[in-house]
Amino acid sequence: MQITTDTGPSFFIRTTYLKVVKENDIVIDAEFLEEAENDLLNAGFCFACERKALDYLSRREQSRFLLTQKLLSKDFSKQSIQCALDYLEQKNYLSDERFATSWLNTRKITKAEGRIRLLSELLSRGIDKAICNKALDEFFEENSEEEICLRAIQKYKRLSKSEDKMIPYLIRCGFTNKIIQQVLSGKE
Repeated sequence: MQITTDTGPSFFIRTTYLKVVKENDIVIDAEFLEEAENDLLNAGFCFACERKALDYLSRREQSRFLLTQKLLSKDFSKQSIQCALDYLEQKNYLSDERFATSWLNTRKITKAEGRIRLLSELLSRGIDKAICNKALDEFFEENSEEEICLRAIQKYKRLSKSEDKMIPYLIRCGFTNKIIQQVLSGKE
């Protein structure tokens, strides 16, 4: 809905962001003062924030945490961001579950990393631990951690690095000692 002011610019709102003003109160030549005026302005800021968030989401999946950081850097208020992101989650445009799945599938293309490292990376992107574990369980149902570890070993050897530093490298890649030993013993 477009709002036009007497002295300022026009702006758009989504009526779901209104807390004081009722949708039926918005008619031609209606005047809003103080609390109602602030409510309309806040709804406008929330809508602008929503549009920017959708712009980011149109490029790729985003986590709520990272999207919040991007919007804060664009000088949106925390309140506007929270309202807009709540709305986008309700409409299923924003989903940490989808982000985690998408991120894992993209990450496997260029990186050979184990569950521990992937969990750490997802947590650092603000994903809840339960969501991380669910996404990782699904990911490792389709992708063998042993095969990924073997890829990491092959990559390490291609780089002609010292053999005695390979196990610490694999541990930093997020593989457990158990998986590393399974892969190394099965390989020889």
